[in-house]
Amino acid sequence: MPTTDPFHEDPDTAPVPRDEGRAFLVGGGIASLAAASFLIRYGDMRGADITIIDEGALLGGSLDGGGSPESGYSLRGGRMLESKYLCTFDLFASIPTLEGDKTVTEEIFDWNAVMKTSSHSRLFSGGKRHVAPEFGLTGHHIHGLERLAITPEAILDRSTIADQFDADFFKTNFWLMWCTTFAFQPWHSAVEFKRYLLRFAHMVGGFNRLEGIMRTRLNQYDSLVRPLHAWLVARGVRFRMKTVVTDLRLADDEGMTVVRGIRIAEGTKTSEIRVDTDDYVLLTLGSMTEGSSLGSMDAAPDLLGANAGGGWALWEKLADGRPQFGRPAVFTDNVDRSKWVSFTTTLHDATLIALIRDATGNVPGEGGLITFPESSWLASIVIPYQPHFLGQPDDVAVFWGYGLTVDAPGDFVRKPMADCTGREIMIEILGHLGIVAETETILASATCIPCMMPFITSQFMPRGHGDRPDVIPADTANLAVIGQYCELPDDCVFTVEYSVRSAQTAVYALLGLRRSPPAVYKGIFDPRVLFKAFLALHDLAPAGTHGR
Repeated sequence: MPTTDPFHEDPDTAPVPRDEGRAFLVGGGIASLAAASFLIRYGDMRGADITIIDEGALLGGSLDGGGSPESGYSLRGGRMLESKYLCTFDLFASIPTLEGDKTVTEEIFDWNAVMKTSSHSRLFSGGKRHVAPEFGLTGHHIHGLERLAITPEAILDRSTIADQFDADFFKTNFWLMWCTTFAFQPWHSAVEFKRYLLRFAHMVGGFNRLEGIMRTRLNQYDSLVRPLHAWLVARGVRFRMKTVVTDLRLADDEGMTVVRGIRIAEGTKTSEIRVDTDDYVLLTLGSMTEGSSLGSMDAAPDLLGANAGGGWALWEKLADGRPQFGRPAVFTDNVDRSKWVSFTTTLHDATLIALIRDATGNVPGEGGLITFPESSWLASIVIPYQPHFLGQPDDVAVFWGYGLTVDAPGDFVRKPMADCTGREIMIEILGHLGIVAETETILASATCIPCMMPFITSQFMPRGHGDRPDVIPADTANLAVIGQYCELPDDCVFTVEYSVRSAQTAVYALLGLRRSPPAVYKGIFDPRVLFKAFLALHDLAPAGTHGR
């Protein structure tokens, strides 16, 4: 049974039943947590036969969140949801909230029926809000988007977005809003950009107000990870935390690659978990938040590398001489093009939240992302509904932000964002908001924690066929790859949905279940979606909704 601290279970406190196969899930992110749920729900596997192994002390992977009012809250980021995340909502349709009065899926839909995202200030510059900014695309740009949408991925192999469009495209409001919503850069993958265009075509009509974007009631660690973890613990799933998987022992069995052992390190102790013929291994490869480093109000975060954790090292070992496991170097070898800095600010004074509300026209939780087009850092902030953390006091507020171009000097703090303390980041943000008189009062009550993430957009790096392994790598028998760096047709990385879909795909395939994940929604085949997208792209939306 788990100890009172569910994140530090002793794996030797109770025997695991052995009359049926076991499952070992490497990585404690949402992909592994989802896979464990699907193994129980659809595979009739006992929780005691499932072990999740993670190198950290906290489950959730990139869906993290923690801290306190005294030391400051921190989260590396927050994934946006939308109504067509069919795998995600299928998963959470049977997971109760922590309160137990409804399912997580019900809570999300109920919450977003009340707190609808509708930005009155998607862009903010010159001290003024810009409501529903026009996209500013030319006919040539629109033709380029249409051409990209119908170009086969094989033709786009390893090409960049900049290869597909002229320089003026990247000066449009469309690109400015797109890149800051999804974290794209011109040097990122044209294949992934195409997938995003198709996957979110149904949202283009309301894109300049962020309409259709859904949020969880609290941060995603508290709203998604905690309830899912509680559900798994109640069913006896076992967790081995602070345990690094260093390698898999592979064997050849009649031409098939089979996992026979999982090599682990717990501190200075190394050992191997035996994997039997009827066992399964589900492996999260790579990590977009590996090597993350936190700063403080008076210290900038450090820039770490791929050797800061075990995720990338494990992938490199598996891929060495085995092309079916992909090419991790494609995603790790250019940190300057995959890094950015996020920050979480805890406020003990209501002044700033009130000023932002009055300047933007949005109450907390309603407006979504606010981008500063004049920012050299291409900075954006989000003011979520309060409280944002479980147990957050009523007199404390939290907001989050990030910058995409972190090596450029700031406009008010003449330093690159990557070299800035939390205090300096706050000064820069206040400058773009046009807040001067209240600066000292706000800073005196603020705790801003910056976070450097060297691989946060590594999954967007230009890629070709074979760079990402299939969920079931070729000629493997008891192994599946899940998470953000496996290959799934049509769907988009950097989303919770991609991780959950990979888990669902892996479980069904490994267990030989006659099931398939729900198909990726394709609004491009709905003429109503195409008509709305056409109007939006040509800035022909109904009068009164653009350009104010």
